[in-house]
Amino acid sequence: MSIANSQLQYQFVKQAQGFSLQMREGAPIKPAGAGEILVRVRATSLNRRDRMIQKGFYPVADLQSVVPLSDGAGEVVAIGTGVSRFKVGDKVVANFFQRWTDERPPADFSRSALGGGIDGLLAQYVTLPEAGWLAVPAHLSFEEAATLPCAAVTAWSGLVTRGRMQANDNVLLLGTGGVSIFGLQFAVAAGARGFITSSSDAKLAEARKLGATGTVNYRDRPDWEKRIIEQSGGIQQVLEVGGKGTLAKSLAALSIRGHIAMIGGLAEGFAADVPAIPLVVKNASVSGITVGSRVDFEAMLAFIDKHRIRPVIDRRFAFEAAAEALDYLDTGSHLGKVVITH
Repeated sequence: MSIANSQLQYQFVKQAQGFSLQMREGAPIKPAGAGEILVRVRATSLNRRDRMIQKGFYPVADLQSVVPLSDGAGEVVAIGTGVSRFKVGDKVVANFFQRWTDERPPADFSRSALGGGIDGLLAQYVTLPEAGWLAVPAHLSFEEAATLPCAAVTAWSGLVTRGRMQANDNVLLLGTGGVSIFGLQFAVAAGARGFITSSSDAKLAEARKLGATGTVNYRDRPDWEKRIIEQSGGIQQVLEVGGKGTLAKSLAALSIRGHIAMIGGLAEGFAADVPAIPLVVKNASVSGITVGSRVDFEAMLAFIDKHRIRPVIDRRFAFEAAAEALDYLDTGSHLGKVVITH
């Protein structure tokens, strides 16, 4: 398999505030060293974190420049000495935290986050340790696989690893972004019931096609938590991506001994306080979720393979249109994931 001498590569370059996105021509391609594989990246996908990093709203290493994006998939084009997990031609997907492989993360795991702690995947070629890659299920395309490392693993960690979701659980998903849509798909496949909110009736209609049991337009029903209770009788699992603006309502909809996976702050920023008394009264639990480990990713891939789950891709952009893709993500009009094809 032929390998180019140099590549096109995007970089976030440090500005007075945040980063500018710049394409670099003639960027070097790092050969695969001992224990490493060289991957021809075929697709990447966007997360809200990527835009937050660019705007300077997300804590990252003190770098003057970094190759953006944590999520991507491609094919192995070269292997270094000692590599045993992959061979040339294999389809692979990157692990978000390159050094978080087992159940317990090392103390410095966050420094190995692609696209922030270290260079990410918005490039034609990437060389990383083989431990930081996973095999792609046969039924998934490169574009579909590229959607998995952050949003899908986050949803899996919140519902399964930490929440221990069971069949017949009622699961609350907030909005129709990547994490929530993956959460809905996992819940439906596991025999649980998904209840989802959105400000768009069109998106709610799409969610019902994906198997949602109940839907609520929170613009029409500001007291959406009451409607969720009416529909479900009470929620056992919440993927809480809203934060400060939604936590109290999610807790109100929660059943006794329910679980809330705290993920983000899409509504009014990140929550500063967790209401202790309602949690105690409901004997509930809250888990802080920061994506997950390679072990989580492997378990999720086995589940995706077993149930033949296909990620929902809202829109695809060409590699040369990466800036346009980031702008589109900012509009919030997507359902599921936004992908860049390399």
